Amino acid sequence: MKKIMITCMSLFLFMGGYAQKTTIIRSANGGNSGRVTLAAYIPDQADDLPVAARNMLGNKLNQIISQNGFGGDEGQRFIITANIVVLTKDLLSTAPPMTALTLDVNLYIGDGYEGTKFASTSVSIKGVGENETKAYINAFKNINLNDPKLQAFVEKGKTKIISYYNTHCDVIIKQAQTLANTGRMDEAIYNLTSVPQACKTCYDRSMALVAPIYKKQIEKDCQVKLAQAKNLWAANQNLNGANAASDLLSQIDPQSTCYKDVKTFVAQVSKRVKELNNREWSFKLQEQKNDASIISAARDVAVAYAAQPRITTYNVHGWW
Repeated sequence: MKKIMITCMSLFLFMGGYAQKTTIIRSANGGNSGRVTLAAYIPDQADDLPVAARNMLGNKLNQIISQNGFGGDEGQRFIITANIVVLTKDLLSTAPPMTALTLDVNLYIGDGYEGTKFASTSVSIKGVGENETKAYINAFKNINLNDPKLQAFVEKGKTKIISYYNTHCDVIIKQAQTLANTGRMDEAIYNLTSVPQACKTCYDRSMALVAPIYKKQIEKDCQVKLAQAKNLWAANQNLNGANAASDLLSQIDPQSTCYKDVKTFVAQVSKRVKELNNREWSFKLQEQKNDASIISAARDVAVAYAAQPRITTYNVHGWW
């Protein structure tokens, strides 16, 4: 019996144990902070499975994610993966000749960071095509998303993920605080906003930390961007220099305490531009944010962090 292992991973680095590198299979969904989410990934080195077939399998896994309300944000800790077992492979004496496959698709949901399997199930499928690639593709198309066994599988996985957050909340909070204290505010915000709303107590605790960490980040961002804008202006004190500086200044969040320095600098530049060019320099600062806007802005930080490319390894030892 020929066995092909297909693993689909998250963007969290796991050091030690048995691990595999993966290639991302992107879902069309995004911005699902506060929901239980999964990620689907296929390894580059999936032996013998044609590229088009790997892509089809990845699409099918993302359909499972989407249909069952798992969102599909990239960079999730929790993953859905598949191990494909070829039961039969026949060349049919038709005109033209056709390849027929019978496959067992063993599905798994788990923690790609710690290597913990949460749920598993298996579905049998068949596919026929003019070549092996098309046979695989047609077989994967036959995975029934409405199969009650499949739905029970994802529901069990969801329950286990919620349980993880409920039992690891103190660790999540402490890790976020450590990340923030070491300057990795975007990662801290990402971890906190990844806690599902279904885990109410942990979700509330996490959200309470988001705003202060976000404010810590924008303080740092303000200092950096203001210094860069001043350097640009010092090197080119004309309308072009003022406009180049404004591109940076417009990115600064008005919640930062150094924003008063931004206003002072803008006034100085505006005055100098008028002296040199006998014209007003129009520059619009960001508006102050309310609490809801701060949380929304923090979620944008989390989305941007999740989208950053990484080389990642994952632990799935013992899942099959």
